[in-house]
Amino acid sequence: MPASPPVPGLPDLHPRALDNGTESGHPAADSFAALSALSKRGYVMEPPQRLIRYLNDKKIQYEILHHPEAFTAQTIAAAEHIKGRHHAKVVMVKSGNEHLMTVLPANSRIDLEKLEKVAGKPVDLEREPEFKSLFPDCAPGTMPPFGNLYGLMTYVDRALSKQDYIVFEAGTHTDAIKLQYKDYERAVNPLIEDFAMKLQPVRQA
Repeated sequence: MPASPPVPGLPDLHPRALDNGTESGHPAADSFAALSALSKRGYVMEPPQRLIRYLNDKKIQYEILHHPEAFTAQTIAAAEHIKGRHHAKVVMVKSGNEHLMTVLPANSRIDLEKLEKVAGKPVDLEREPEFKSLFPDCAPGTMPPFGNLYGLMTYVDRALSKQDYIVFEAGTHTDAIKLQYKDYERAVNPLIEDFAMKLQPVRQA
């Protein structure tokens, strides 16, 4: 079967990009099946099956992107050859005993004062050991911005909501998913607020 065309309206970001599919013989379906087989043998992590099933059930078109292992939102965006404003990074915060998921562009940082006004209560940044157990099917720091799949309230910064497409980590240090922002919002139904500040580029001396 010939390869499926790219997701309509989304620029091709990587020569190895794969679009989604649920039927046997589809490139992305075969790729995900291969990853699953390798994962069961302990060779590689795979994107969370709950995420893939959810996207497929919602009939959302997406692409799985493979990139070199990276550990920060900015270096991941560079590895994926996209601008930071399109990369959706997840920052976990805590308010009392409640875990909250915030999602903002990779080229921004969270403003806790703004977020506290939005949430109407004090919030603090969480350390990974505090929330790691919430995402048992994800490698550390690679949770996708789908708080609804993990029982979490999700806040999205307004700047990210203005992008035509977003890319986010898909549960591993080498996989990301690209989809239309409007489809993401429809799937997650997040609270859209202003709580991030754009990072200033470092000037060379």
